[in-house]
Amino acid sequence: MALLVHLKTVSELRSRGDRIAKVTFRGQSFYSRVLENCEDVADFDETFRWPVASTIDRNEMLEIQIFNYSKVFSNKLIGSFRMVLQKVVEENHVEVTDTLMDDNNAVIKTTLNVEVRYQAADGTGGSWQDGDFLGDESLQEEEKDSQETDGLLPGSRPSSRPPGEKSFRSKGREKTKGGRDGEHKAGRSVFSAMKLGKNRPHKEEPQRQDEPAVLEMEDLDHLAIRLADGLDPDSISLASVTALTTNVSNKRSKPDIKMEPSAGRPMDYQVSITVIEARQLVGLNMDPVVCVEVGDDKKYTSMKESTNCPYYNEYFVFDFHVSPDVMFDKIIKISVIHSKNLLRSGTLVGSFKMDVGTVYAQPEHQFHHKWAVLSDPDDISAGLKGYVKCDVAVVGKGDNIKTPHKANETDEDDIEGNLLLPEGVPAERQWARYYVKIYRAEGLPRMNTSLMANVKKAFIGENKDLVDPYVQVFFAGQKGKTSVQKSSYEPLWNEQVIFTDLFPPLCKRMKVQIRDSDKVNDVAIGTHFIDLRKISNDGDKGFLPTLGPAWVNMYGSTRNYTLLDEHQDLNEGLGEGVSFRARLMLALAVEILDTSNPELTSSTEVQVEQATPVSESCTGRMEEFFLFGAFLEASMIDRKNGDKPVTFEVTIGNYGNEVDGLSRPQRPRPRKEHRAEEEADLIQHSSDDEGDDSGDLASVSSTPPMRPQITNRNYFHLPYLECKPCIYIKSWWPDQRRRLYNANIMDHIADKLEEGLNDVQEMIKTEKSYPERRLRGVLEELSSGCHRFLSLADKDQGHSSRTKLDRERLKSCMRELVRMPGACAPQVKRHTVRDKLRLCQNFLQKLRFLADEPQHSIPDVFIWMMSNNKRIAYARVPSKDLLFSIVEEELGKDCAKVKTLFLKLPGKRGFGSAGWTVQAKLELYLWLGLSKQRKDFLCGLPCGFEEVKAAQDLGLHSFPPISLVYTKKQAFQLRAHMYQARSLFAADSSGLSDPFARVFFINQSQCTEVLNETLCPTWDQMLVFDNLELYGEAHELRDDPPIIVIEIYDQDSMGKADFMGRTFAKPLVKMADEAYCPPRFPPQLEYYQIYRGNATAGDLLAAFELLQIGPAGKADLPPINGPVDMDRGPIMPVPVGIRPVLSKYRVEVLFWGLRDLKRVNLAQVDRPRVDIECAGKGVQSSLIHNYKKNPNFSTLVKWFEVDLPENELLHPPLNIRVVDCRAFGRYTLVGSHAVSSLRRFIYRPPDRSAPSWNTTGEVVVSMEPEVPVKKLETMVKLDAVRERVTNPQAEEEKEKKKKKKKGITEEPEEEEPDESMLDWWSKYFASIDTMKEVRPRPGCSQEEKKKRTQNPGPGQGSEAPEKKKPKIDELKVRAGSRPCGEGREAAGGEQVVYAKELENEFDNFEDWLHTFNLLRGKTGDEEDGSTEEERIVGRFKGSLCVYKVPLPEDISREAGYDPTFGMFQGIPSNDPINVLVRVYVVRATDLHPADINGKADPYIAIRLGKTDIRDKENYISKQLNPVFGKSFDIEASFPMESMLTVSVYDWDLVGTDDLIGETKIDLENRFYSKHRATCGIAQTYSVHGYNIWRDPLKPSQILTRLCKEGKVDGPHFGPPGRVKVANRVFTGPSEIEDENGQRKPTDEHVALSALRHWEDIPRVGCRLVPEHVETRPLLNPDKPGIEQGRLELWVDMFPMDMPAPGTALDISPRKPKKYELRVIVWNTDEVVLEDDDFFTGEKSSDIFVRGWLKGQQEDKQDTDVHYHSLTGEGNFNWRYLFPFDYLAAEERIVISKKESMFSWDETEYKIPARLTLQIWDADHFSADDFLGAIELDLNRFPRGAKTAKQCTMEMATGEVDVPLVSIFKQKRVKGWWPLLARNENDEFELTGKVEAELHLLTAEEAEKNPVGLARNEPDPLEKPNRPDTAFVWFLNPLKSIKYLICTRYKWLIIKIVLALLGLLMLALFLYSLPGYMVKKLLGA
Repeated sequence: MALLVHLKTVSELRSRGDRIAKVTFRGQSFYSRVLENCEDVADFDETFRWPVASTIDRNEMLEIQIFNYSKVFSNKLIGSFRMVLQKVVEENHVEVTDTLMDDNNAVIKTTLNVEVRYQAADGTGGSWQDGDFLGDESLQEEEKDSQETDGLLPGSRPSSRPPGEKSFRSKGREKTKGGRDGEHKAGRSVFSAMKLGKNRPHKEEPQRQDEPAVLEMEDLDHLAIRLADGLDPDSISLASVTALTTNVSNKRSKPDIKMEPSAGRPMDYQVSITVIEARQLVGLNMDPVVCVEVGDDKKYTSMKESTNCPYYNEYFVFDFHVSPDVMFDKIIKISVIHSKNLLRSGTLVGSFKMDVGTVYAQPEHQFHHKWAVLSDPDDISAGLKGYVKCDVAVVGKGDNIKTPHKANETDEDDIEGNLLLPEGVPAERQWARYYVKIYRAEGLPRMNTSLMANVKKAFIGENKDLVDPYVQVFFAGQKGKTSVQKSSYEPLWNEQVIFTDLFPPLCKRMKVQIRDSDKVNDVAIGTHFIDLRKISNDGDKGFLPTLGPAWVNMYGSTRNYTLLDEHQDLNEGLGEGVSFRARLMLALAVEILDTSNPELTSSTEVQVEQATPVSESCTGRMEEFFLFGAFLEASMIDRKNGDKPVTFEVTIGNYGNEVDGLSRPQRPRPRKEHRAEEEADLIQHSSDDEGDDSGDLASVSSTPPMRPQITNRNYFHLPYLECKPCIYIKSWWPDQRRRLYNANIMDHIADKLEEGLNDVQEMIKTEKSYPERRLRGVLEELSSGCHRFLSLADKDQGHSSRTKLDRERLKSCMRELVRMPGACAPQVKRHTVRDKLRLCQNFLQKLRFLADEPQHSIPDVFIWMMSNNKRIAYARVPSKDLLFSIVEEELGKDCAKVKTLFLKLPGKRGFGSAGWTVQAKLELYLWLGLSKQRKDFLCGLPCGFEEVKAAQDLGLHSFPPISLVYTKKQAFQLRAHMYQARSLFAADSSGLSDPFARVFFINQSQCTEVLNETLCPTWDQMLVFDNLELYGEAHELRDDPPIIVIEIYDQDSMGKADFMGRTFAKPLVKMADEAYCPPRFPPQLEYYQIYRGNATAGDLLAAFELLQIGPAGKADLPPINGPVDMDRGPIMPVPVGIRPVLSKYRVEVLFWGLRDLKRVNLAQVDRPRVDIECAGKGVQSSLIHNYKKNPNFSTLVKWFEVDLPENELLHPPLNIRVVDCRAFGRYTLVGSHAVSSLRRFIYRPPDRSAPSWNTTGEVVVSMEPEVPVKKLETMVKLDAVRERVTNPQAEEEKEKKKKKKKGITEEPEEEEPDESMLDWWSKYFASIDTMKEVRPRPGCSQEEKKKRTQNPGPGQGSEAPEKKKPKIDELKVRAGSRPCGEGREAAGGEQVVYAKELENEFDNFEDWLHTFNLLRGKTGDEEDGSTEEERIVGRFKGSLCVYKVPLPEDISREAGYDPTFGMFQGIPSNDPINVLVRVYVVRATDLHPADINGKADPYIAIRLGKTDIRDKENYISKQLNPVFGKSFDIEASFPMESMLTVSVYDWDLVGTDDLIGETKIDLENRFYSKHRATCGIAQTYSVHGYNIWRDPLKPSQILTRLCKEGKVDGPHFGPPGRVKVANRVFTGPSEIEDENGQRKPTDEHVALSALRHWEDIPRVGCRLVPEHVETRPLLNPDKPGIEQGRLELWVDMFPMDMPAPGTALDISPRKPKKYELRVIVWNTDEVVLEDDDFFTGEKSSDIFVRGWLKGQQEDKQDTDVHYHSLTGEGNFNWRYLFPFDYLAAEERIVISKKESMFSWDETEYKIPARLTLQIWDADHFSADDFLGAIELDLNRFPRGAKTAKQCTMEMATGEVDVPLVSIFKQKRVKGWWPLLARNENDEFELTGKVEAELHLLTAEEAEKNPVGLARNEPDPLEKPNRPDTAFVWFLNPLKSIKYLICTRYKWLIIKIVLALLGLLMLALFLYSLPGYMVKKLLGA
């Protein structure tokens, strides 16, 4: 169903103007093209089509609006026409002429003529006959531009047909079933597609009733821009492929300009990992080692003894040279091992895994100071095993990593908040099982030689498949494999491989590989990567990874089996596969484990078990697909392949592969019976042929062999002429088109978005007006595309073969596409264009990501060029791009279009220069769809052909043709206007090229002339191609001309020309009946980007027009006027209308000097000269007579005049060449430089009305009235010692009160450190803190700062120092440094620490003196690793100034104008000058290890001119972060010695020292810069102390000099504290304190204030370099592009003719201070009882306490043992003594010790000051038992409890807020502390309490007041009063028994004795009773 509106004319328009029409139906609008300069009639003659899904209702409206079109303002409505469609619905065809209504619904005169047709669903209106389109003159409108037809469906385009069209019908065919009325001869043609009467919905796709019309929105802005392209003189789009991209039309698809495969090529990578420390390791008393593994490389840290929180700070570097794919799949594994030594491997505590790709995807490619969570892979129910803090960074070539500044971090950081996990990954990761189910594979290639098989067959008679496949799955560093299926091309496994890993995994890809099992070695058959991000979604409505069951296709090397396959890498998944290898059916599911479940197997070993088989149909119903291709042109065939016949083969999967497809699919063809009728209908077979299979298509997959003909000496072409060979292939695949359709819709949206964004960027780049409008249009288009997706993608919901992933992906795509238009609501304002662009770029990436379908269906199509049965070159086209659909948006972007393909060499052969040469260029038409939709397969071919069938006798019209014969051909002439090229590739060793361009069009080629020795040739030449025959309809050629290929070569006198780059262009076509006049003609010059491989290699400025030769022959063509340039031979220049308009410009050149010239041909350069050339004119510098003595020029300024284009974008480059004048008038080229854009040198007169020029009225810049120098210093002191601020508000109050000098407040005053403690380092650390604080938002407001200061946030207790920084920051601001928000220094306490080179902050100091690198030698290609650096042979220093010649008068009238200097006024003399250079080197960070132990022994080397200082004796042993703290003085004379090199070398005992890295500083530019980089301007002026003023000139003298040089009025000092410069007034303090505290009046403070605000001074102001430290990357020439560490330094320079500067600042590293810590362990209590008593079974413990300072475990000290404590109480009175060296500023203990007995010298370690106390249970025969421990950070530890009762476990865990104390402040602390250990469930429990006293003394105090260790003299401690049970029983057994028995059981024993006595008495009584009785009775 469709509604067609043919808008013919609009007449009786008033006035003249541009008109545009908008036609709207069902809310979807189309715009017509713009008709320019219409008088009273606008002849639109355009057809619009709405495919409609639901029947049109009689009351629906059609609206047509006519506008006056405006490029700049919004369009003005002339009138509108509305029509109810009732009559249209009844009659299906209505023609109307009616008047328009204006805005107020009043009738106006203007009338409109329109024709409306409707084709209904039921087939009424079905009598659309070819005649309707062919004979009906009303529809003969030209297909104008892509705009009108973008919205039409292929195959049903009402495109224009000239009369006489019918002649192309084939003759004498039978009538078809579909024929009607016998009016026309039957024939399958382009137009039979238009018989839509029988258009039935497919069975699987029920048409939904509520579907909106299928339309594209083309917004007006888009249109305007495209149309304006022809008119706007500014419309030259700079270096874009605009000619190709914007106008992509219906019948051609965009060619891909980049040739070379980028994947698969090895690159340099460096993985650097710093292991800082570990915490909370699970286990008792461990000796942990950290093992770092990247891929297969392992490195270990040193071992730390008996600690659960070891501190390492060790740095490891792994270097790799592999391809990116391999690199990013490598696994980084960090594991902690307990007690590993030489003999045993140790036990694994826990490990952490992540792939390199995850790190690389992080911002800055790194994780900095993050905690990795350790888990035990063998015991997944155990929970976490500890944390390791580390830095992980991955650097590729050219990445520079910005390391966050490593200043003194606080150690108590929040572990949970800083986990080593990417954004969005939850902190608590769970264990999960990953089930990879492998079902079966198909289409495997042969993998053994057939030789053995033939022998076997001869003997046994069995014919086996020659492959033994199995599947191997790699995931997260583990691999599992299925069983081997012997001899099977179609193996069936039904097995699942199960991985157990944490979820979400930190590994992006899973690798599935089919391998062939072989006795010698197994090889990969094919590899597929499953990207887990594509099969899962982590959003709140997300889903776990899931996939399939689905087929995935594997690609790799060609299928013919050879023993040594040169492309084996392709089968491993590296690089782009060049052939289909196999397809594998697999599924993936993830199950989150409940680790508390006791039945769970807790190991993570990979398991393989059987999987339940799935049905055949689960991946979709098998359908027959049909692929058709027509080869329209084959040219540019490389001459190596030109001698033998060439054939092209097209394959899809194994179908069509005649040579080595081998295993024909054994899958049966689907049974025919069921679908016979439907196929017959759809393919229109004649019914009686259907029965037998003779009518079945045999595929034709390759073109007939043909011998190439010569085009020129590099390339050949195949002479197809009018006969175009075709191929067609039938293949069977599961029908999963919906997946591809959805991907196509998103691709379409993304392509439009990308095209739009490129347009917007062009507009911004070329400074066109209103880019925001275009962007608004782009966003509207995006949102309509998204809505379209939502309405289309939901089809086929009930499809049985839809997998869970299909459903979930659809949901998430829909969510994203609903969100996108909302997120970029089209309110684009001028200032938000950049942000919106960035947002859109993100959308584009997201769309591309979503469009990539992880579950493949139809394999990609390969086109191979074969010569002599060998495969030469190939192209690969994704099948989704070719897939047909009746819905336009779902159509593949290359389906039914002519695609230009460039064939390339396979695999590694295509790397490098071989990959740049085109092997062949094909113009290929492709169509892929279901066989039953086949009727449309020719619809997109250029018209005017007849089909040639293979089976003539069968008369089957449905048979595809084997070739097409074009009966229509048009004659054309092509004019290529080759104007110039710039920034070309240097192909000769001189560093220049001899370029010429070769233009290819169809099968002709022509060359421009060769221009010698230039990289910026201006050919100015028109190439004319005559007698071009193009086949097809004339009007189609107008919109879809073939593309032109332009290749640039370098002519060599010997050998063949070298390829330098390639670009494409699309000509502007003029038909014979068009006038050669504006707006389209003459064409404008455009820039085309030249590519060499993947790299850009310059731009070409050219225009191309294709002119049809009409019946009158060439006489009708526009004349080629203009002289033929006879000097250059018969060369025609570019004609006048096309070449740019020129004006006269003057170019002034400042010649300063030449530097660092290298030898040329082994001879030194002695007498150089510089030649400047631009557009054929130029000037030469004066000769330098002796380069060694003085490399500067004697004449500074020269000029020349030249004609340059008015349009600045077209300015030709300017060439700078340096030649050496040798004896006998010979010249040698030294090097050259091309300035590609003159824009930055164009002089623009200053805008005198600007506020910066306003010199009237005073502007007061006030500084705070007093600069409390002392306060500033105090503040730095605060930080230097890092006081603990417990209450920020109180602190702030206190500061205020201190300021007001109100005496001491009621708060306890924290003692201020004395002045003497302050040094340069205090200032440095304060500045670094400030820098870290300020970096996130340099322009924050004072209020924000206050807020940040007052709300320290949660965790206040542990993070004090972090809070301290804003505090200091604010003090600084208040103390009058500068209000925040004025540049970088604003927040910069005392000096600025730049995180990069100073040059980056100040534009390379090129404010007036520019440096041009002179290049020589060929431009390197990537594979030889040569860089631009290696080609530099010297530098030219100078500058340029370009301006139109008559300058405004007022320029030269300024006072003191010196005409000899032209525009370069006020330039210093360039005579040699002597300078004292003082280099301060502060420290280096992150050096690359140079020794095998992973460390380096760095020292500094400095080179300047002939001076070479090597500070070798002061090397720093085994340090990667050495603090040098040195200054070096060097005397140098500029200009001879101006390049300073500071290197860091690694000292070696034997052999030469290795260079770690070096940095180069150009001192001359700094010295002469207006930014005054000789000596930084300090923040305060001070005459003594560490902050002393360094410059020999005082601030007032500097200010006076600056004013004089800049001709500024001033400085006027007075009254005190005030200075006036021009119209700015600066105020400030007027007194200064000297060493003795005397106050003196001074002007220096205000002068300094003026200097620090020098940029505010009108006209001459610029930022002056502040006092600073810069951070420079160290580079090593052997490892180009990869940073080897960083160096912090600064350079001062003092001219020798000035007063001498003072002595250098002392920045030597602080020496650690010696301290002694005395710890007395008094008592313990509540210690857990471990032992059972031997006799009584009672619990007791033999307690002792062990203590040490972190890092000094070997000096651990133990108390004596308190035996047999029955209550957990222990008494010790034992003293430990710990002497240590401490750096207060860094809060680190410094330890120097030898690493091993073989070490040459001691290594210095800096570790946090932490005291560890442990309690142990002593055992005599077994190892002692560890009971519990506490670690106290001596800078901030909880204050001890007063009694044992008050001492709780929470004190140590930080759960309660306890006041923290620092032993360095308190000096003496006594109290009770809890001791903790972990129980079985990994939770902390209290295992005891210890009472201890800590006393800190300096070494001097300790010497004066000595004490003894333990209880020894002097000052002995008394013996503890222990209960008597504390004896050792075997030493004193009786006493022990006495105490054991007597004390406890005394009463019990008495009772037992008494009872025993009683019993004895009773027994005696009973015993003696009978005797007594007898006695009594007998003898009483």
